[in-house]
Amino acid sequence: MNELKINHLAVLVSVIWMFVLGFLWYGPLFGESWMSMVGLTMEDAQANPPGAGVWITNVISSVVPVCLMAWFFVKMNVRSLVAGAIHGFLIGFAFNLLPGMSGGMFSGDPYALAWLEGGFQAVGWAVSGMILGAWTKTK
Repeated sequence: MNELKINHLAVLVSVIWMFVLGFLWYGPLFGESWMSMVGLTMEDAQANPPGAGVWITNVISSVVPVCLMAWFFVKMNVRSLVAGAIHGFLIGFAFNLLPGMSGGMFSGDPYALAWLEGGFQAVGWAVSGMILGAWTKTK
């Protein structure tokens, strides 16, 4: 059997997917609910648009975890869409949704906010896992 290696094009597509999902999730799908739960109005958002630091951090915080997941998938020999989706979902659920929920509860955030933000992560990682699992590359 051929040994897996990281498919950098699949990593790039997964990162792009996370940005598209974020645009949709925090825009037309759940944008109003999210803004209400975090106490933000459209006027506030338009008056104080995010600066370059926010976008640089956003890119780094998308690229690094997807690269790490791709590396894990090579080490774990994940070679299918289904296996990738399951592992990706579990990563998003265990490392994003649950800690976010716990932190949100201690800081008094609305319970629904944890599900909204964690749901984004779980769906994002599940589909990224599908992409990385299905689009494999061998040596």
